[in-house]
Amino acid sequence: MGKVVDYYLTPSSPWTYLGHARFAALATKSGATVQVKPVDYGVVFPQSGGLPLAKRAPQRQAYRLVELKRWSEFLGVPIVIQPKFFPVNATPAAELICGAPAAKRMALAGDLLSALWRDDRNLADPVLLQELGQKHGATPGDKALFEAYTLEALGRQVFGAPSYVYRDEIFWGQDRLELLERALSK
Repeated sequence: MGKVVDYYLTPSSPWTYLGHARFAALATKSGATVQVKPVDYGVVFPQSGGLPLAKRAPQRQAYRLVELKRWSEFLGVPIVIQPKFFPVNATPAAELICGAPAAKRMALAGDLLSALWRDDRNLADPVLLQELGQKHGATPGDKALFEAYTLEALGRQVFGAPSYVYRDEIFWGQDRLELLERALSK
């Protein structure tokens, strides 16, 4: 089997949004197959020492906003830094990705990420989920697969989003894409 990258994400992550299109282009360029695997970071964080945004120290929350603005400008990717519908219950959106055909998951994930971080839409809105589900041929959410991906991520030591796993090596964060590209070129 050729180059395969497991892509662990949540559709509510601004960092996943900022890296998604670049990762898709990188995968295409390198001939890698991407396995999109939405994960419940509400389960992962407590087991890996992470904290949900609201429980992080104020200075970390403030710096996150600075970094989002910096990365948005650096990459030329528009972002709503503080969307109206964030934090959001991303479980229905993640389950919808799991219910999509494998070949459509990257595009669906991209549309969901853009809906929240570019278009300021609510990922928990059933109308949005139905619209994007129909567009990408997704059936109603696949809860069992979402739970299985979460357990798999824990077993592989994944702790944040986005995480790209290639040959059992984790590349965490959209700012590690150049390192992933280097690994894929070997």
